[in-house]
Amino acid sequence: MTLKEIKELLKAEVITGEDSLDEEITFAGGSDLMSDVLAFGKPGILLLTGLSNSQSVRTANIIDAKAIVYVRGKQPDEEGIKLAKEHGIPLLSTKFMMYATCGLLFSHGLPGVSDLS
Repeated sequence: MTLKEIKELLKAEVITGEDSLDEEITFAGGSDLMSDVLAFGKPGILLLTGLSNSQSVRTANIIDAKAIVYVRGKQPDEEGIKLAKEHGIPLLSTKFMMYATCGLLFSHGLPGVSDLS
């Protein structure tokens, strides 16, 4: 599934990374606890979170995430946007709650990080 398809499915706004919408996304994971993301995150993950400060972008960079989708209509702070641009991490925002976001992606064939063998 491409980031563009995810954007359309989630009715998401692209905050930064419009030029990366052709990126292929193969799995996702969601958490508001960045310690959990550090524990289960794998390179290439689509990170779903409601944590909208710069720490989410720093964590995504550490685990080599492909992109971040902020749930519940959250928007990253200015520092987060700046960091995402520096590291080439696309940022999107959807109005869906975390549960619905995960369910929509999963029901359209995108596995979770724990579903990988």
